[in-house]
Amino acid sequence: MFVVLAGIVIHVQSSVESLIYLNADVQVVPIKDVAIVFGASVNPENMLPSDMLADRVLTGVDLYKNGRVKKIVMSGDNRYSHYNEPLVMGKFAENQGVPAEDIILDYAGRRTYDTCVRAGKIFGIKSAVLVTQKYHLYRALYTCRAMGIDVVGVDAARQTYVSQNYFNFREILATIGAFFDIYLLHPSLILGEKIDINLPL
Repeated sequence: MFVVLAGIVIHVQSSVESLIYLNADVQVVPIKDVAIVFGASVNPENMLPSDMLADRVLTGVDLYKNGRVKKIVMSGDNRYSHYNEPLVMGKFAENQGVPAEDIILDYAGRRTYDTCVRAGKIFGIKSAVLVTQKYHLYRALYTCRAMGIDVVGVDAARQTYVSQNYFNFREILATIGAFFDIYLLHPSLILGEKIDINLPL
């Protein structure tokens, strides 16, 4: 069983490795319709992004300002009234000079799987640059590709994060879980009406 699970992780990572770019190289990232920035924790007391989330949003802003994408989708968790990742992400991007009309908030991106499914089914996204740290990019790229979206990814890491070893270990389990979600479990998620985000034809 261990060999099988290890094989799943190796398969996921090796199949998307060539699609990953460094945030220092955003000018060479292929042009796509949107950047999808994946949520991470925010401080519920002051509603400011964590270091990890701030780096993701800043990378999405860099892609936008360098003409790699036309819009930025902020996808995160908003299942509680006092906790709103997409709103924090959007305001942070606006403070960096991105016009509000080019920021799309996805309030139901509770998990990577949810974000990727909703990107296609709700927002009609066909191509995207995925923005998160490299340890998470493998799963994000693999999942979005499985949903039929043409994607590349940018590693948003700009520093060393507290508890990175824990994140790395947790990601191994999450990657295995994502593989079964895609091909076997097909978990339910929040969908709803389609939303036109005025993508270029």
